[in-house]
Amino acid sequence: MTSTSQVHVRSIRDEPAKGDGVRVLVDRIWPRGVSKEDAAVDEWLGEVGPSTELRQWFGHDPERFDEFARKYEEELEGSHAWQRLQDIVAEGSRVTLLFGAADREHNQAIVLQALLTR
Repeated sequence: MTSTSQVHVRSIRDEPAKGDGVRVLVDRIWPRGVSKEDAAVDEWLGEVGPSTELRQWFGHDPERFDEFARKYEEELEGSHAWQRLQDIVAEGSRVTLLFGAADREHNQAIVLQALLTR
């Protein structure tokens, strides 16, 4: 599989960095208050984000994170967007997964990074 050194996670509100490689937004909804120009997103894979139902159930509650990760992985099975993300990573370049959540430790990008690098 891919090493964690090739798949990074950053907030979309962080300043883009030269070493980000391919910047992929993994939120279903474009983050409020962020212009598309400032975000410097190479690809927006909205469909790889968790379903509205799962996102609302999770509510970024750290106590629900492990169950959220399990349910989210199940949602990804057979997803074309998930396959596209795996293809982007497999191309061998550095990839930065961007998220809009305020919580930097409990979000879908963290789950995706773990799945892509295991």
